[in-house]
Amino acid sequence: MQKLKIRGGKPLVGEVITSGAKNAALPLLAATLLTDEPVVFQNIPDLADVKTMLKLLEQLGCQVERGDHEVRIQASHLTSTQATYDLVKTMRASILVLCPLVARFGHAMVSLPGGCSIGARPVDQHIKGLKALGANIELDHGYVSAKCDRLRGCRIVTDMVTVTGTENLLMAAVLSEGTTIIENAAREPEVVDLANCLISMGANIVGAGTTQITVQGVEKLHGTTYRVMSDRIEAGSFLVAAVATGGDVLVKDCDPNTFGAVIEKLIETGAHIEVGEDWVRAKAQGKPKAVSIRTAPYPAFPTDMQAQFMALNAIASGVSHVTETIFENRFMHVPELQRLGASITIDGHTAVVCGVDQLSGAPLMATDLRASAALVIAALVADGESTVDRIYHLDRGYEKMEEKLRALGGDIVRIKAE
Repeated sequence: MQKLKIRGGKPLVGEVITSGAKNAALPLLAATLLTDEPVVFQNIPDLADVKTMLKLLEQLGCQVERGDHEVRIQASHLTSTQATYDLVKTMRASILVLCPLVARFGHAMVSLPGGCSIGARPVDQHIKGLKALGANIELDHGYVSAKCDRLRGCRIVTDMVTVTGTENLLMAAVLSEGTTIIENAAREPEVVDLANCLISMGANIVGAGTTQITVQGVEKLHGTTYRVMSDRIEAGSFLVAAVATGGDVLVKDCDPNTFGAVIEKLIETGAHIEVGEDWVRAKAQGKPKAVSIRTAPYPAFPTDMQAQFMALNAIASGVSHVTETIFENRFMHVPELQRLGASITIDGHTAVVCGVDQLSGAPLMATDLRASAALVIAALVADGESTVDRIYHLDRGYEKMEEKLRALGGDIVRIKAE
């Protein structure tokens, strides 16, 4: 077990390079199951979740060769089409192997992911869509068992906007017979990234990035070399950290078009924001102003940036309202921020944050991935020393975050937990 020791009070200044996006890399890795030819990914982030997905692919029989932010995968001689509970339980995104396995091999058995600390994220929409495509589904001892001769295109209308569901059904449709139309599709940039990769593998897809995606099934996909998109959540997190600490940070190798709602809220704080083709600079202009946010599916404000902005609001001038509409348990970072002296009250799905003059360092415990980032940001602002425990959550989605923050002047080190 490891934790971070942080001494706050220093503004972050300098440049930081954005890593590849975790939320894009995981479905892309699963997509390698759709072809027997080698697929090479560049800009792969070095993250715990990525390592878990690669381990799962190896367990299925894929050949995996790792390089420096590059991986080569070939799924030509699979030994299994079963994703076991021991791996799936550690990462919900493991469900993404279900549809590619069924689409290519006609059968799969994947463990149900189970619960999640930030709320229920059921896979019923994945199963509903796969059934509509012609698969026979059985739930047996905690596993989803799916079989079919060949999936057949159809019209799928999801009951809700689901990013992972859209990605899974998109991978099912590309090898299906005929035309599939996915209605109420998620519009997230990571969905577009997956579609672009599948197109480079020979898939016929139009409409990715809109609420209706049309897929004309093909007989076979081929290999490709593809660069994973930059992580818009990591970029946003560093920009928030810059404003919160009174700093000046240039975030490079990012796509500002993928997190416009975050940039708009940063402008509302009163910070000086500059935007280039592949970079964003945030320079604090004194104490930030409180900004109210409401999470919603893309292109609205992302739930994955809610906790970081709450940390910023904790020391901002004024009162803000933070409303969470995506996950029911995503305020678990609030008690930890309160330990630092933040003034936050929760009323249902809304947190009311009254900015305070100063936070004070304290021992903290991370509860999930984005909560970890929020606690790190708050600790960088707080007076005195803080420790953040259970940082394995952080390592799931931020590549060497403490090293990047240290390069910006942050007083942060990784130590062994007692």
